[in-house]
This record gives sequence, C-alpha cells and structure tokens, in this order.
Amino acid sequence: LTAPDSELAMGDEPAVIMNEFLIMPLKREYLKPVVEIHLEAFPGFFLTFLGPCFLKTFYGSFIGEKTAVAWVAQNAADGKVLGAVFGTTSPKGFFKRLVRRKWAAFGGAALGALVKKPSIAGRLFRALFYRGDPPSRPGLALLSSIAVSPGAQGKGVGKALLDRWASEAEKKGCPGAYLTTDADGNDAVNQFYIRSGWTVEAAFVTPEGRRMNRYVVSFPGDGR
Repeated sequence: LTAPDSELAMGDEPAVIMNEFLIMPLKREYLKPVVEIHLEAFPGFFLTFLGPCFLKTFYGSFIGEKTAVAWVAQNAADGKVLGAVFGTTSPKGFFKRLVRRKWAAFGGAALGALVKKPSIAGRLFRALFYRGDPPSRPGLALLSSIAVSPGAQGKGVGKALLDRWASEAEKKGCPGAYLTTDADGNDAVNQFYIRSGWTVEAAFVTPEGRRMNRYVVSFPGDGR
C-alpha cells in the first residue's frame, strides 16, 4: 500500500485565531505530533492501546480522502501542533474504503497489541468496521476525533478546531453532524459539546459495557 500521490487541500486559507494559533489542513508532516497528542489526551483508551503505529495509519488515512474533514491547530509562534480534529462527510463510505484499502496496514500496525492481549481481536474487528453509531437522520457528517494537547487546553484551541470542522462539513453539503463520547467520567468533554451547541440525541451501551452519549448538531444553513 502506498500513500496518496497528492494531499487534498481542504477548505480556504488557514485562519489566524486570536493571533496565537493557526487552523491548518492536515498534512503528513503533522501526523507524528498528532499521534503524540492522542497518546497524551486519551490514556487508557482502546485506540491508544493499539499503539502509535496504528494511530498514524488511522489518522494518515484522512489525507487525500475526498470526504475527510481534518484540521490541526498550530502555534503561530513556533509551529508546534496543539491539537487536531478528524471526521468525514460520508461515514459509511469512508470506513468501507478505509478497510478495503488498508486492512493489511491496520493488521500489521495492530499486531503488537494483539500479541500482548489476544482477547482484543473481536473489539479490533468491530473498530475497523465502525460507522460511528449513526442516528436515523441521513446526510450527517461524523466527528470522529478531537484532541488538544494537555498544555494547550483552556485556551480556545478545541473550540476553534470544532468550529472550523463544522464550517467545512457544512460547505461540503452536510446539514449537520453527530459524534459519540463516553457518558461516564467524561464531564468536561460532555459539557464542552453542550456549550458548543450540540445536544444529546441518544444514549447507548457498547458491547464492552461503556455508556455512550450520541450528540447531534444542525448547521446554521439547515434551518432546524
């Protein structure tokens, strides 16, 4: 498997936010710091357990994908990556193509984790075929992941990333978006989405017993 011949430039020119950081389209050069931020921001999570190689393969799959909406926040002074947001305007098609094109790469990247804990095989299979537990309303974009470096939290980086992601998903023709996040032990994240205008549309329990909230938001042009 090879990387795409060219990277898709998503959206308009980078935006300067509060003269402190830039919101930039995802590029391959940002993958290493993005993976490091994920490992810092999500200790103990399943994708974190799968390791940096798996994460780099996953996040790299958004580069060059026409339905992807992926951005990073970069310190305006020194270029350091502060956070990132990932999603797709077509969850079903994106993950179907992802598995078809990169199943060998994902299998190889997850091999170390499987050797450590063979019991995760079933969960890994479900993760690869994950569709974001979509709501019944059609046409919604999926916000897959958003993470901010612990040292940059509380400075508006997450909100800027979320707003830019939503703006780009709307430009690509989506009437709104959805996401899922843990219901328990996750108060700060749930409050972040509520403050940002997202609402809990449903709650469910995963096969592993995790209680999850599904949030939805309608974009301004949708009229809902």
